[in-house]
Amino acid sequence: MPEGPSIVILKEAVQLFNGKKILSVSGNTTIDKDRLVNQKITDFKSWGKHFLICFPNFALRIHFLLFGSYSINEQRPNRKPRLHLHFGNGDLYFYACSIRFIEEKLNEVYDWTSDLLNEHWDAKKARKKLKAQPDQLVCDALLDQNIFAGSGNIIKNEVLFRICVNPKNLIKDLPPRKLTEMVNEACIYSYDFLEWKKAFVLKKHWLAHTKKTCPRCNIPIIKEYLGKTNRRTFYCNNCQVLYSKPSKAIKRKAPKKRLTRK
Repeated sequence: MPEGPSIVILKEAVQLFNGKKILSVSGNTTIDKDRLVNQKITDFKSWGKHFLICFPNFALRIHFLLFGSYSINEQRPNRKPRLHLHFGNGDLYFYACSIRFIEEKLNEVYDWTSDLLNEHWDAKKARKKLKAQPDQLVCDALLDQNIFAGSGNIIKNEVLFRICVNPKNLIKDLPPRKLTEMVNEACIYSYDFLEWKKAFVLKKHWLAHTKKTCPRCNIPIIKEYLGKTNRRTFYCNNCQVLYSKPSKAIKRKAPKKRLTRK
């Protein structure tokens, strides 16, 4: 599933179509495709994992789900697109995605302050939302789009590893400084993700996601399917601290050493 930084990259890549009129539309989507013909695009926006194509009186929302993708000016596509928009200066294709119209004003639909890569991102508001859900697992919280729009499984795993927090912690068990650190790191890592993705070096910077050995402790990384969404979670049971204190838990301090990007 594309995460927020990938949608920002898409938004930047399609700017050649901004202000252009759609000349023809095809694809296997069930929306009213004829409505888009001769419509002029006024803007492209992103909110978390949603890609938004704006027109004078409505918007089109593209959600890439688990396996969605797109292409620009693809020559002789060998697969059936969900939606194909043809312009005078090129073509835009969307595959395996969810598409729907938004009739309301986007400011009424989306809370831009919850988007990690939006200029209006509000860390204080995110922290307040987290404290209102004390019994939520931190691994679920980092996937909650109402709090961290754009965060996905990679961001979740990498943020928790960087701040040395075990994914099985509940929000209420985190020390206040760790809660703040989790909020701030989610935004910081999202911008790092964006930079590395543009440079095609994202995977080289992964410290925990899909890894087998902890780079801090040199012991096996644990892979489990955790949380309400049962998503793949990679973590080190030694350096990522579990702050809750079940009767058989071994009490340990958070490690001082922290790995950062080069």
